[in-house]
Amino acid sequence: MPSARRVVVTGLGVVSPLGIGAKHAWKQLLSGKSGLVSTSSLKNADQFKDIPSKVVGKVPVTEEGEDTVPGSFKPSDHFTSHELRRFSPFIQYALVAAEEALKDSGMNIANMSIQEQYRTGVCIGSGIGSIDDSYGNSVALSQGGYRKLQPLFVPKLLTNMASGNVSIKYGFKGVNHSVSTACATGVHSIGDSFRFIRDDYADVIVCGASEAAVHPLALGGFARAKSVTTKYENEPWKASRPFDKDRSGFVLGEGCGILILEELEHALARNAKIYAEIKGYGLSGDSNHITTPSKDGDGAKRAMEMALKNGNVKPEDVNYINAHATSTPLGDRAENYAIKRIFGDLKDSNLRVSSNKGQMGHLLGAAGAVESIFTILAINNNIAPPTMNCDNPGMHAEDNTEEDFIFDYVSNQSQEIEINHALSNSFGFGGTNASLCISKFIE
Repeated sequence: MPSARRVVVTGLGVVSPLGIGAKHAWKQLLSGKSGLVSTSSLKNADQFKDIPSKVVGKVPVTEEGEDTVPGSFKPSDHFTSHELRRFSPFIQYALVAAEEALKDSGMNIANMSIQEQYRTGVCIGSGIGSIDDSYGNSVALSQGGYRKLQPLFVPKLLTNMASGNVSIKYGFKGVNHSVSTACATGVHSIGDSFRFIRDDYADVIVCGASEAAVHPLALGGFARAKSVTTKYENEPWKASRPFDKDRSGFVLGEGCGILILEELEHALARNAKIYAEIKGYGLSGDSNHITTPSKDGDGAKRAMEMALKNGNVKPEDVNYINAHATSTPLGDRAENYAIKRIFGDLKDSNLRVSSNKGQMGHLLGAAGAVESIFTILAINNNIAPPTMNCDNPGMHAEDNTEEDFIFDYVSNQSQEIEINHALSNSFGFGGTNASLCISKFIE
């Protein structure tokens, strides 16, 4: 059999609570800046006032009529008024991040041949799609009847329309795929794209995930499920506390991460800048509970083991794990235990474990895409980003600190460390688990 095609990363794009632009967001991440805000600061704060969870991770926005603040999102800088009516926010985020990633990749899109278009695909997922349009049109139908529904309601709602609109804008006629696996969506999107290229379905894929669910209906739903924290209204930057003893639930966030994955020889032929190589992909199911992971972290463990095996990387060669760690008591404990079951004998090695959610909150479907980008930049720059607010790892009433929380969690300060191989984890409701093995590119 011919050797497997190698898959590399040649472009990055980010829209996040830490700002728009991959380089800008990365700089904010390393400096310990927070993208978390109180719901009382939002334009529609009155709609959130009865919800007990008071902190969210919001993409910073420059209002119309104001000069654009660097790193903030001003819709009219990117879209016409006609386009803003057609594209819901999660689609807008995907188009903005895709534009950045494609520009970063240096691809000559304007002069692509039809065969190159056939070999270029899109795989952008979303966990929820447009909850704002779902809510608004439900209210319109209830109060005004059928004729008050938006003609474009369905195309604005569907989770695959981020992929669809990117494909249409750039003329990419290859794989047109979309994933919706709750909070594992981003990693599944990247992993599926990796396999599409490796298995010769495409040479290039624009992939990732987008989410715009900072909405009272979503936050209220998560609050009713007791998934989100109800603390720190007056100190929002402290609300998300991955692995910490005072963690009390996740913080709802939003954003988008887009990567350009490319077959190695295709990238080398055009002298592309290569950030990293996707080496392996693992996925599994807990078969345990609709919202709660198995206590022993078995599903997470098997996903990581599969990613390592798929990438032919040994546990002792992994230097960094970008953990899913959402700041929930049970979820963080289960993931930490899964990591311990694989890497426990290596606790005195150079392994670092950190979570980006202390600064961004939980971007739901987009989390794994943005966090994979930060993992790639960690490899590229040999810096492990911090786990903010991780003041006392373990020590929660749900934890067995002495036995389980044994790693260096990069608490509150980034660390310089040689990173050759890393894992990026994402897990979601329904017991879905995914892990990517990402490595420093060596030709």
